[in-house]
Amino acid sequence: MDVLGVDACGKQGWVGISLTDGTYAGSLVDARLDTLIERAAGAQVIAVDMPLGLVEKGWRAADLAAKTLLGARRSSVFLIAPRPAWQEREYAAAADRCQELTGNRLSQQAWALAPKLLAARACWLADERVHEVHPEVSFYALAGRVPLAHAKKTWRGQHMRRSLLAEAGIVVPDALGEADRIPADDVLDAAVAAWSAHRIALGIADRVPAVPELDAEGRVVEIRF
Repeated sequence: MDVLGVDACGKQGWVGISLTDGTYAGSLVDARLDTLIERAAGAQVIAVDMPLGLVEKGWRAADLAAKTLLGARRSSVFLIAPRPAWQEREYAAAADRCQELTGNRLSQQAWALAPKLLAARACWLADERVHEVHPEVSFYALAGRVPLAHAKKTWRGQHMRRSLLAEAGIVVPDALGEADRIPADDVLDAAVAAWSAHRIALGIADRVPAVPELDAEGRVVEIRF
């Protein structure tokens, strides 16, 4: 059973970690998500760390539920604006639209996600194998449903995350080839996304919220873990 976990990684584009039967099988880096997915054609499930389903008004229940689960790590979950805000071309118009639909303006940090969010959403709408995950929610589950005590960019946080993955049978090697240039936290996020992808493939993954909302396209809006 082959699966793929994917994380956005700044200017480099996207990094993927593949698993075969739950163990590390390789890494991929690509400027485009669609071509990265094409390179992993045998993957039964693809788990992507990016908001995919969008609601028409208000905040997504998935993000609110994820924040509740994560406690001290709740700030790692962005509240994702409704779909009409992402259809705007400029930040000011998107922020105004978000204010109209949620009561709060869209942050500059969230708006910076727009190109990759829209690219990932297109892949999700075109491919039933693609699922949304959130690394901190996945690590929460991997740690026995306990929010991690240290942030992912700290030394202790990265050591903790790599150890949790190793205990689950996912030993990420020291040398990753083309992924060697990717920041460590993005590699770890892709690896835990792959862990969740494997759980989805086995039919044992959880989700938030318990009762998903529906996207305008009829797809469920949820975070799997």
